[in-house]
Amino acid sequence: MNTTPQALKMPEQPIRLKNAKKFFWAILLDIFLWSYSILVTYKIVYQRLILDLRFPEFAWSQPIYSLAIGAAVALVLLLTSKLSIGKAITGLYNLDENETVMNQPFAYFGYLVLVLTFIAGFFVSQVSVYEFLSSSGLGGAKRIFLALLDPNWGIFEDALFAAIETIYMAFIATTVSLPLAFLFGFLAARNLMDSSPILFSVYSTVRFFLNLTRSIEPLVWAIIFSVWVGIGPFAGMLALCLHTVSSLAKLYSEQIENIDDGPIEAITATGAHPFQVIWYGVVPQIVLPYLSFTIYRWDINVRMATIIGLVGGGGIGTLLMQYQGLAKWNEVGMLVIMIAFIVWMMDYASSKIRAAIK
Repeated sequence: MNTTPQALKMPEQPIRLKNAKKFFWAILLDIFLWSYSILVTYKIVYQRLILDLRFPEFAWSQPIYSLAIGAAVALVLLLTSKLSIGKAITGLYNLDENETVMNQPFAYFGYLVLVLTFIAGFFVSQVSVYEFLSSSGLGGAKRIFLALLDPNWGIFEDALFAAIETIYMAFIATTVSLPLAFLFGFLAARNLMDSSPILFSVYSTVRFFLNLTRSIEPLVWAIIFSVWVGIGPFAGMLALCLHTVSSLAKLYSEQIENIDDGPIEAITATGAHPFQVIWYGVVPQIVLPYLSFTIYRWDINVRMATIIGLVGGGGIGTLLMQYQGLAKWNEVGMLVIMIAFIVWMMDYASSKIRAAIK
């Protein structure tokens, strides 16, 4: 057996490389947080609160200076104190077991970042209690709500047919999405796709595609497909279908990654084919969660179908957009009642189905 010093030091190299990667990401995270905190403090706390500037001027030199100062502060504190959130997240701190994480020095810096973010969000969102309680605003809201509470039942038939179109559109989008989502769920599960470089490249490609399509809201996809295939329920169905595939595949893959490895190892030990391992070792563990996710997604699609209709996706949303554009609030009130009834019925039905399959 080789007991030379070189052989004994070999296991330390992967550990050092892993710690170096952690330290690198810790530095990047700390630089971002400190730069962000400095920029928000200057733009919001100093210019908006202290100087009371309603529209402070912006210059690209401000974030650049903040980045430079933040990098210097982050590097100094990272090496000399326990204020580094990056080191805490990457596990480079040896925390005292008698102290909770919430009482650590880096936690107080995290509280500061949250407070600064809330203050910045308050001003960027232009929150104004005065405008919310102004007499003109309250008067306009009163007129609209009175009209909504007096719905025009003369359009009940049109609203009913539009609601039926919305439900079917969501149903078809969910149904068509299932085979693709089922397939991509396996391809996007890391524990099934990391056995070879080729499989891992397929996994990375599928995950990138799913993240890309899921990051774009169905409302945007509806606009794209409305131009592609024309305004109507088909465009809305395509938008829902694409987003449903990416969302369900993500849920499916995460469920596969959390399965028990015991049955898989036992079936693999018998010499079974990889497809047999998946069919008998993986599928039985994911059937019920899959059904629950699918039903819940149909519920979501019904709600989304009412929104994408606002951009020409068909269904009751398109009718709502038309009456809202004409300021016919009595008709809008009728449609709101119909939408609320659909959502309530779908929520009730889906909860009953999910409870039955547990």
